[in-house]
Amino acid sequence: MFRKTPESKARRRAKEAAKGPIDLATPEGRKRANNELYWGDHGFLRMRFQNLHQISPEMWRGNQPSPKQVEEHARLRGIKTIINLRGESPKGYYLLEKEACEANGIELVDFQVFSRDTPTREKILEANELFKRIEYPAFMHCKSGADRAGLMSVLYKLLREGVSVEEAQEQLSLKYLHVKHGKTGVLDAVFEVYAAFNAETPISFLDWVENHYDRLAIKEAFLASGRANLKIDELIGRE
Repeated sequence: MFRKTPESKARRRAKEAAKGPIDLATPEGRKRANNELYWGDHGFLRMRFQNLHQISPEMWRGNQPSPKQVEEHARLRGIKTIINLRGESPKGYYLLEKEACEANGIELVDFQVFSRDTPTREKILEANELFKRIEYPAFMHCKSGADRAGLMSVLYKLLREGVSVEEAQEQLSLKYLHVKHGKTGVLDAVFEVYAAFNAETPISFLDWVENHYDRLAIKEAFLASGRANLKIDELIGRE
């Protein structure tokens, strides 16, 4: 429904770049930011469906919040930290979220991860440190709350809660709109390889990452397996 060809994406980016940066202090800039949030970023679909789940007493996961939803996170759930898994952006959705976090006393942490690639060893170790230092309760999100939020939720369960890999892997499931078929299935492959290694040689996830994790080999094996069905990615409009 929202699929765009590479050509149309390029034209859209060039058109947006020509407008210059968004200034929320002006009526025109705020209107443009809201248009980008609700229409360009499909925020109108998230007004009623946030894919919101509490995965522990201190952690929530979901999709890209609107300013109103940021306020609700602070007021209803006492959220102190929001982890933005999409990374910093000049787009309206990000600027409005940042403004809303500042207005509601929430620390916004930009921690970019990717849905169709194996995370680097360094990124996993950074995630471990992130979970140690942030103030809770916390909420983490990507665009849809399915894949990148799923990856980080598995890491949270393994690194902070110390649950079994089988329990942690449940965070990458259809319950959260994650589809294992298609290129996003490479995220599942990481934890499948760890689970198989751990079954033969019991080892903590962190030790495995530090001493045995080969992200490129896992990605290569995944692509060779035929599980990366691009047609499914296109059908459901993967970002």
